[in-house]
Amino acid sequence: MEVNWRAALVTAIAPVAWGATYFVTQHTLPADSPLWGSALRAFPAGLVLLAIARSHPHGAREWGRTALLGVLNVGGFFLLIYIAAQLLPTSVASSIMAASPLVLAAFAWAILGQRPAARVIAGAVIGILGVLLLVAGGTGAIDGWGVAASATGLASSSLGYVLTRRWGGTATPVMASAWQLLFGGGVLLVVALIGEGAPPALDATGWAGLAFVTLIGTAAANVAWFYGLQRLTAGAVGVIGLLNPVTGVLLGVLAGGESLAAAQIIGIVLVLGGILLGQLQWRRRRAHLS
Repeated sequence: MEVNWRAALVTAIAPVAWGATYFVTQHTLPADSPLWGSALRAFPAGLVLLAIARSHPHGAREWGRTALLGVLNVGGFFLLIYIAAQLLPTSVASSIMAASPLVLAAFAWAILGQRPAARVIAGAVIGILGVLLLVAGGTGAIDGWGVAASATGLASSSLGYVLTRRWGGTATPVMASAWQLLFGGGVLLVVALIGEGAPPALDATGWAGLAFVTLIGTAAANVAWFYGLQRLTAGAVGVIGLLNPVTGVLLGVLAGGESLAAAQIIGIVLVLGGILLGQLQWRRRRAHLS
């Protein structure tokens, strides 16, 4: 059986869009309303996808599972990452989140029985080293609560993604994304009302940025990510996710006037090499099974 490069390329849309979301958020959206920013990113995206899917879970079990996945993948994850962002330097938070390929692979092994192959692990390790080079040089105190929030957010989303793969076999990526965003976005709306009061006022640039974050950085990205989870191993998907920080750094260079140090160039090469290695493993394993 041939490697599913189409699935890999579609999956790559998600981390690229997430990386662009960082840049757009920083330059177009207010920095003093992160909870509202997360809520307005998630809930409207869920409504848009629901209008496309026009379907819903069936039975109490499916509704309960969908609500749990919404909290793990969207509501809880966004909240924990927000806390981590407030308490940790960006370089430290990014370094912790870079472990996602290994955490995803571990959950997939424990829950789905997908034992990660050596090449996937090697690709993940190489990619993580590349991310560490990308974010090297950051300064700031390391807060224990921030580390705990970041690590818990990583575990929450990784567990949620693997459970989505296990429970969502009959759900389309659009339907699964729609309802998870609605449940998670609903949690965020309540927390934003309590924690930040009224939503922030936006100018034309802010509305344009919010539209991008909602439609591309959330709706399209989540569908692409769940599409990949249904067709690739969790380890392979996690390695592709390392395109996230690469995109953020490259956008900073191309659109933000930043410059690349030699270590960052090496880091990008390592990340891309790790992703390629992970997908080559997938190709050979699938060929062997066929």
